[in-house]
Amino acid sequence: MKRILLLALALLTALSLAACGGNGGGQTGDDESFDGMIKVGFILIGSKTDGGFSQAHANGIDELEAYFGGLVKTMAVENVDDQNRQDIRSAAENMIDAGCTVIIGCSYGYMETMAELAEEYPDIYFLHFSGSMMNDTNFDNYFGAMEEPRYLAGIVAGMMTETNKVGYVAAYPYTEVQIGINAFALGVQSVNPGAVVNVVYINTWYDPEKEKSAAQALLAQGCDVLEQHCDTAGPIIAAQEAGAYAIGYNLDKPDSAPKAYLTAPVWDHGAYYIDVIKKILDGTFSPESYYGNMASGYVGLAPLSDLVPGDVKAKVEEVKARIMSGEFAPFSGEILYADGSVLCEDGQTLNRDQIWEINRVVKGVNATE
Repeated sequence: MKRILLLALALLTALSLAACGGNGGGQTGDDESFDGMIKVGFILIGSKTDGGFSQAHANGIDELEAYFGGLVKTMAVENVDDQNRQDIRSAAENMIDAGCTVIIGCSYGYMETMAELAEEYPDIYFLHFSGSMMNDTNFDNYFGAMEEPRYLAGIVAGMMTETNKVGYVAAYPYTEVQIGINAFALGVQSVNPGAVVNVVYINTWYDPEKEKSAAQALLAQGCDVLEQHCDTAGPIIAAQEAGAYAIGYNLDKPDSAPKAYLTAPVWDHGAYYIDVIKKILDGTFSPESYYGNMASGYVGLAPLSDLVPGDVKAKVEEVKARIMSGEFAPFSGEILYADGSVLCEDGQTLNRDQIWEINRVVKGVNATE
């Protein structure tokens, strides 16, 4: 209780100082002389400048510090392998030793280790990107309805492919990734029923060489538009080198391959970080499984590049408006898995729980592990 009251006082102080023109953003690092009100540690699977997944989280970190005017301090450990539980633990405990009272793990593979740490450190808050584990006191998870912008990206690909072969570089054959593949494929099929989506799984979240080589394999199959669920700009670069188009992921980064880049499903992690730290500071935090959508601003589709024709832009805007209003959802109407079994019935719209039971690809998708 004492800690909650102190944090609440800290928030009032922070807002007061910010209103008086307080410092606009702290420095990310491990300066233990920080005398602010709260210190937040981030564990990243890649580099802050990876051009994709980890950079999107890093942008959110910057937003968090800027919002609180320097009275929230952050630090981050980069390139932490999400398959090495000792490295995950060491990164978290080192930041706790440095004064962090909130630890945020930014990769699915950190989940089980963070669950253990949450039990061992009941006075520390642990927040985890993706996954399903949480407790009732100090550990929650956060993710977003990425199926919405993925569907819109599929419309772009379906209208722009000339070979009717669209490629998808995917991390693992597991639910989060398959939700994205299927939503994208449904978007493709909504405007181009004859198109197929070829998928190559690379069985890693972060490996620039594997990401690029998988993209090259898809291009060799005749795919002329690529999409991805992996961490770097490798597939976009491969597409540009082959004279093809590509749709990115995680953040809007057209300069990575300007002759290929069309758009990207993106995250605004800062929106979540600011909201959850406010709740921690004012004592209203309660673990939840957060799932932000396009309407909330947590996920979205990056602006379409000049390579995208006007009729494609118009179609995307039309469907986007229907998604934002709640009139349409990607997983609605009759949808069949590739094996012919039913994913969604005619007249049905899948809810969140049903979406997260997806365990294979839909009709029109060819997947290679």
